Amino acid sequence: MSSDHLSRRQLVGALGAGLAATALPAVAQAQESSTAQPVADPTTKYPKPPYTSPFQPWPGLASKMTPPPDHGETSYKGSGRLLNRKALITGGDSGMGRAAAIAYAREGADVAINYLPAEETDAQQVATLIRKAGRKAVLIPGDLREEAFCKKLVIQSVSELGGLDIIVSNAGRQHQVESIADMTTELFDWTMKTNLYAPFWIIKAALPSMKPGSCIIATTSEQAYDPAANLYDYAQTKAATMNFVKSLAKQLGPKGVRVNGVAPGPIYTPLQISGGATEEHWRDFGGKYPLGRAGQPAELASIYVQLAAQDASYTTGNIYGAGGGMGQP
Repeated sequence: MSSDHLSRRQLVGALGAGLAATALPAVAQAQESSTAQPVADPTTKYPKPPYTSPFQPWPGLASKMTPPPDHGETSYKGSGRLLNRKALITGGDSGMGRAAAIAYAREGADVAINYLPAEETDAQQVATLIRKAGRKAVLIPGDLREEAFCKKLVIQSVSELGGLDIIVSNAGRQHQVESIADMTTELFDWTMKTNLYAPFWIIKAALPSMKPGSCIIATTSEQAYDPAANLYDYAQTKAATMNFVKSLAKQLGPKGVRVNGVAPGPIYTPLQISGGATEEHWRDFGGKYPLGRAGQPAELASIYVQLAAQDASYTTGNIYGAGGGMGQP
């Protein structure tokens, strides 16, 4: 057969080979830029109890925990899902707040974080990671129990970020008290002001700046559904958080502002070793859960990203759980 009389089978074969040759470099490039992590057994992916990190005075520092928590510092890879968004995260120095701050920056957002002045060391580490991702970091230390500060926090965030379209209400106070008889009014008030009053003040102050497409994400807890006997005050606030998510979602939905929550189970953070857990509870923290360990903040980062992303635009009034198998929520 002459070179100018190719059969149909030869022609199709040649075209297929050409397309495959073209596709191979594209597949290789996609693999190189993939954000996917290798498949890993979740029961052995992170340290299991007994945990031995020493207790610290409130509020505790992640940088002093041994081993330190994983907030995604080396593992989280972004793909531009939150490009040019403006986020305020309370409790952004450690725990889920820090994991969210790192993930948001690597997804393209500028981030303001709030924390207590005693947590400055951890906050500076977060700021370095945000800036390394090429995004703006705004650090605003202060006590959320003060209404005037909560208003200042919002004003400063809007001013320095150039707007605000994501609020992550994550900061929380937790202190185990075995008997209500030992619960002081001061401790009860501290928990209520931090966990309930502060989100009210912050959201109220921020709403005028939040345009349609903005979102609010609150950190609730499995304690909202299955409260521990010695977390009387904390569990109440987390049940209330779950309900304010559902209430505000109905109120703000017509304005185009979505409201959702994240409900973690036992997560390895400074909250536990600075009064949130007894030493006995801490040693076996998460050990009785199906995965046999406490979760790490990095394992929740993608949830906070998903709830803020525009492709979750029909998700509002919902609580996303990360409970290690106990089924709450």
